[in-house]
Amino acid sequence: MDVTQPSAAPPADRLVVIGRFRVPAPQRSGFLAQMDDAVVTLARQAGCLAATLGQSTDEPDLVLLRTEWAGVGAYRRALSSYEVKVGVVPLLSQAIDEPSAYETIREWDGQRLVASASGLAADAGGVRLGTAAAPWVAPVES
Repeated sequence: MDVTQPSAAPPADRLVVIGRFRVPAPQRSGFLAQMDDAVVTLARQAGCLAATLGQSTDEPDLVLLRTEWAGVGAYRRALSSYEVKVGVVPLLSQAIDEPSAYETIREWDGQRLVASASGLAADAGGVRLGTAAAPWVAPVES
């Protein structure tokens, strides 16, 4: 498949965040009512491009919250807002403990598949505060 490569493009400008939740049947109606409020609160935050709630077709107790943001900064600012801290973060803390934020590195634009450069530095997994390998490190290959 031919993928249109960016020419010195900046890192991907969108972030997809997913949270998966195990919700037993007796707790479902209360959970969904809370999640409805959370989806609306997140969708109203600046930089939120989409917010959806999904149901697994294979496991009836598995629910997915998917949000899309205009970059990691928009997502972090949203998490810092009072409304999200009070009304959403406690619910998000119930999600299955797994990686949840993904940068967009491939996207169908309606005519072709377009690649975006990753914003993740190749040494991101090993560098800690005060131990940067260099002032600038190439991103991971995407």
